[in-house]
Amino acid sequence: MKTTRSSRLFTRALNVLPGGVDSPVRAFKAVGASPLFMRRAWGARIEDVDGNTFIDYVMSWGPLIHGHAPKGLVKALAAAAREGTSFGAPSPLEVELGERVRELMPSIERVRFVSSGTEATMSAVRVARASQFATSRDKILKFEGCYHGHADAFLVKAGSGALTLGTPTSPGVTAAASADTLVASYNDLDSVRRAFDANRDQIAAVIVEPIAGNMGVVPPADGFLRGLREICTANRAVLIFDEVISGFRASKGGAQALAGVKPDLTCLGKIIGGGLPVGAYGGRADLMDLVSPAGPVYQAGTLSGNPLAMTAGLWSLERLTPKLYASLASLGARLAAGLAEAARDAGIALQVNASGSIVTPFFTDRQVRDYESATSANTDHYARFFRGMLTRGVYPPPSQFEAWFLSAAHTVKDVEKTIKAARGAMTDLSRR
Repeated sequence: MKTTRSSRLFTRALNVLPGGVDSPVRAFKAVGASPLFMRRAWGARIEDVDGNTFIDYVMSWGPLIHGHAPKGLVKALAAAAREGTSFGAPSPLEVELGERVRELMPSIERVRFVSSGTEATMSAVRVARASQFATSRDKILKFEGCYHGHADAFLVKAGSGALTLGTPTSPGVTAAASADTLVASYNDLDSVRRAFDANRDQIAAVIVEPIAGNMGVVPPADGFLRGLREICTANRAVLIFDEVISGFRASKGGAQALAGVKPDLTCLGKIIGGGLPVGAYGGRADLMDLVSPAGPVYQAGTLSGNPLAMTAGLWSLERLTPKLYASLASLGARLAAGLAEAARDAGIALQVNASGSIVTPFFTDRQVRDYESATSANTDHYARFFRGMLTRGVYPPPSQFEAWFLSAAHTVKDVEKTIKAARGAMTDLSRR
């Protein structure tokens, strides 16, 4: 596999972009390689500047549920662009997409569109804290291994125990910014109860990925999300579901519909922009009516609700069908089973977690149900596996701790080719 042009571009990029990339995982550091620079994509395929073509399982990190550059979406975007790319003023498209989101996800009585998932989660937490102004609750509770964007309050890890105050995971984040963030263990309701007991009447909100996707795919244990709902209700805390990944990918109603649990606020992104930059947060009307100009909580954005993102969102959401979800679930189950079979035949320890159209193979012999078990995975094995898959025409995420995404453009033939590639990569791994 030739990478001459990508290598030259990376050298140039290092002189102008921090680390040569605009988002850390793209640098391929976690897999011991240099990044590939992409020039085009279509369907389930992506092509780099050297002409190497891959079956893509990154899919722009999830939003491309209909595949790369579907003709109908490209046509709709071209028509929208001719009418103007940004107005800085309201447009009918915002209302239409808002109504569609509310129809599919009834817990969202009001919605505010923004331009990124980080904006959405940051704003949702601000609203949650504002709703508690009478009791001066400032603390939020998050879960180790869940990612909610790069706002200061979220770049926090647990201290010596799950109930200690969070400590910053990034320089530039002050101790004061992280002091109001508590960290609990995913799928562990007892750790949540202990946090509330130790911080009585201080926790404004709990934020969680209802299907974790940022330590690799980790589905919620039976009763976990319902337990969170009960704990938050009992303690008058706001429950926030970060469905930036799972929203409209897990189902038409998101992960909350599958679980039958109604959060107070929901954060969205990815699919509601059809691959364009977008995010949203919404929920109970009484909470969202705190947002300016309806209320005192300030949040604004020049490109929020821009016509291109709204057009892409409407096009994408209108094409979510039971047939699509059934097909994606079938492909996901086959991919998960095939990866597990390939590892077993090669004598490689592997746990494969899957939820519908998202999959993660963890190189560990432990069941993966939280951050601790996820990080037991052998990252060196994944790095070598990743490089082996690239040479065989498959582009998985360049990190052990990310999800693989399927789309409507993937076929049974694509999945079988991927499984065949995995057999080869696993066999090579077993020989070292």
